[in-house]
Amino acid sequence: MSSSLTVAIVDDDDAIREALDSLVKSCGYTSQVFASAEDFLAHGDREAIGCILLDVKMPGLSGLELQDHLNDQPPKPPIIFMTSYRDEKTRTSAMDGGALAFLAKPVEVDCLVHFIEVALKR
Repeated sequence: MSSSLTVAIVDDDDAIREALDSLVKSCGYTSQVFASAEDFLAHGDREAIGCILLDVKMPGLSGLELQDHLNDQPPKPPIIFMTSYRDEKTRTSAMDGGALAFLAKPVEVDCLVHFIEVALKR
């Protein structure tokens, strides 16, 4: 299944970015990687972003802070959070902020692919 929309991968861990980039491309989608929330915000063409795979804890702006920023400044692509920090307060904040999903690392591949497909159909 192919899409003209891009999956943005925002994670400060090089290995995770590379693995997610490979996974997204193996599913037939286009991806673009960002090492930080600030890098993502500096990206000029957010109209082409179909969804964001977003880490919660990063240096600089956190994933939740990026979500707040995007909620205030459209376009607002669906966000799939991925995190090693699975506390209920963080999950609730992400979901109340409009996240499509909040997944624990290591992420189950089938589950992640499912949410990417749901996001790109929106």
